Amino acid sequence: QNIFLDPDPDPKTSFSERQRMFKKSRSGWDDYNPAKISAGGGIHSRLDKTIPLSKQVRDWLEISETALSPHELIKLLLRAKVDMLWNGGIGTYVKSSKESNVDVGDMSNNSLRINGNELGCRVVGEGGNLGFTQRGRIEFAMAGGRINTDFIDNSAGVATSDHEVNIKILLAQAIRSGKLKEKDRPALLASMTDEVAELVLRSNYLQTQAISMMETMKGPRMGSKQHFVAKLEEQGVLNRQLEFLPEDDMLTERRARGEGLTRPELAVLLSYSKILVYQQLLASDLHEDPYLSRELIRYFPKPLQARFAAVMEQHRLRREIIATQVTNSMVNRMGVSFCLRMQEDTHASPAAVAKAFTIAREIFAAREFWAEVESLDNRVPAEQQTMALLTLWNVLRQATRWVLIRRGGRLDVDEMVQRWSAGLKAMEKTILSTLSAEDRAEMEQRRQASLDVGMPLSLADRIASLEYLLPALDVVETAAQGQLAVADVARVYLGLGELLHLKWLRQQLESLPVKGQWHAHARAILRDELFSNHNKLVDSILRESGRKKDPLDCWMSKHELRVRPVINFMSEMVELPEMDFATLSVAVRSLGQILEPGHAA
Repeated sequence: QNIFLDPDPDPKTSFSERQRMFKKSRSGWDDYNPAKISAGGGIHSRLDKTIPLSKQVRDWLEISETALSPHELIKLLLRAKVDMLWNGGIGTYVKSSKESNVDVGDMSNNSLRINGNELGCRVVGEGGNLGFTQRGRIEFAMAGGRINTDFIDNSAGVATSDHEVNIKILLAQAIRSGKLKEKDRPALLASMTDEVAELVLRSNYLQTQAISMMETMKGPRMGSKQHFVAKLEEQGVLNRQLEFLPEDDMLTERRARGEGLTRPELAVLLSYSKILVYQQLLASDLHEDPYLSRELIRYFPKPLQARFAAVMEQHRLRREIIATQVTNSMVNRMGVSFCLRMQEDTHASPAAVAKAFTIAREIFAAREFWAEVESLDNRVPAEQQTMALLTLWNVLRQATRWVLIRRGGRLDVDEMVQRWSAGLKAMEKTILSTLSAEDRAEMEQRRQASLDVGMPLSLADRIASLEYLLPALDVVETAAQGQLAVADVARVYLGLGELLHLKWLRQQLESLPVKGQWHAHARAILRDELFSNHNKLVDSILRESGRKKDPLDCWMSKHELRVRPVINFMSEMVELPEMDFATLSVAVRSLGQILEPGHAA
């Protein structure tokens, strides 16, 4: 109905006036106080034949015309160089340059529509539905713009409805059971308004954060997304053409250029991943696990948690709520292809993957870490927050694999969390005392980098130490089995790693280019074999040396002639200019040879 022009707005004044209008019943732009608009601005009807343009507006839009028709002006506003374009209306205003207006199917806006590569904004927020075509979004994103999709930006509407329905079902049960009087229901519902809004916005926040994390993992990490798309296509779940996802040859080209999928494309995969994982978990016995069943209580606002916890157990959508909560936790934090990759690498069921991830999340106190990183929004660069999240992501990925390989599908979340949590805390405390001088210097460098961007000391310490926690579960489990102090086992583990350049070897493995599913499997097998051989050697050293003061020195002096060739071989390998699968396979196998009869006790 209107075109609102405010070339140099005062944010405080503008916000206050918009707030006033919002609270006013049946308000329109005609109710906006003209005195609150900056010089040269005004509110115009779209029915006007032409709209006069002040010098301030002409300077802002970098044009010379003194008047334009409404649709010409709107096209200019869509192309304007601004930080953010917010679409909250009806109609499709942006398509791709490879689409025609006929392809869009919105004739009423043909005269306004522009192409994705013509947008002048840095960021798009889609408050309406179908404001962009998907190809238009992708074109804008490929040109460097930041955009999700309408179903991501608008997810709060669906989430609010879900909460509303589930809360009403719960309260109806509470009334029938006599735990709530019907006359008290309206006041109870009203009291939860703000918290439901927070829960809904939290879900939206985490989905957007998940897309940002996946967007960062491009180039070498593209293979997992490519494989995920192929598997969904193979299962008949996804139609690549219908969702405008690139064909394999285009994905290969992007990976070669160090590029990844765009945010709109990742948003589509996020949706498909959640649907698939949810269906798999719903069909499993996941809801029977006592630890994961607590997600049912966590779903509801706090006023309901203690008061109606018993009633929740009879909620007719109990299984669905638990499956949704676990799905969101795992996919939001670990990405779209994580569950599939874990299933393929370990032959575990989706439910087992979810349990193993939950164990890893709890023993590494991930929720506290995430909360601390997220509390720094708009205080430290977002890129540094994302890198911190990815550092923990790598630890949780390896820990989940470790749990699945060591424990298979026989997972009791409560038991496993209790078994390893205390030992892991002990491991974190002893890291500094067991690191080499070189590792300590590297750790200090990472710590200082976090401090330099404004992260608090406690978080900077945690980020810097996370890389050294990759072998933590092996150390903790070995200590538990041998009834040894975690610090003593850690000292041998890290000392052996330094002696045989195993940290360097692990880094080389992680850096291997993954061009497809089989490369990913090969790297995963080598990684598992490296950790296994390392752990077996530590176990052998501890068993042979008993409780001597320096177990590693004692073992090395006894087996010098047998171990020295491997040390020399690894030292020579460190000097090589580049690594490949074959070379690293030989290195990992050489560790296994030390364990064979005739090489070590």
